[in-house]
Amino acid sequence: MARAAFTSGRLLSIEALAREAGVGVGTVYRNYPTREALVEAVYSAERAALCARAEQLLDEEREPVVALRRWMDCYGDFVAAKRGVAASRAPSGPAGSVPTGEAKDALVATVATLIEAGVRAGRLRADVRAEDVVATLVGIFLAANDRGQAGRQLDLLVNGLHTCPASADTRKDDHDG
Repeated sequence: MARAAFTSGRLLSIEALAREAGVGVGTVYRNYPTREALVEAVYSAERAALCARAEQLLDEEREPVVALRRWMDCYGDFVAAKRGVAASRAPSGPAGSVPTGEAKDALVATVATLIEAGVRAGRLRADVRAEDVVATLVGIFLAANDRGQAGRQLDLLVNGLHTCPASADTRKDDHDG
């Protein structure tokens, strides 16, 4: 119930959320002493579901690259929901901002799992760093004008992650920085 209210961008009080959920306000406050605690719980649950989705996609798909691309769409849905959550609190940071701490670690680990599956299948480059892919994903969803443009940019990103013959790599400098 809280997720639906927050992702819609509706600014509801704890009392209104409790009423919509059909529970007493005391029940909500016992579990979430502040509105921010409730918002964080919703966000954490959504992030956990997003990360778990990667393993599900790897199980469902024959091709790890397809699983990676489908997960990127799931990430786009997550960012859209996060924007709704951010709009439901006041004040908040920029929606879709660069994840930090636990959130970033979880996303990087998830992307690493997807990339490693693609590397094992011989379909994705072994030199790709998951943290670079996460940073690129964040950039895409911050900059894209709409989901159509984001989708095209995600396709470009995935195409760049594909394996290619070593002779095609003309870059000699190392960007380990």
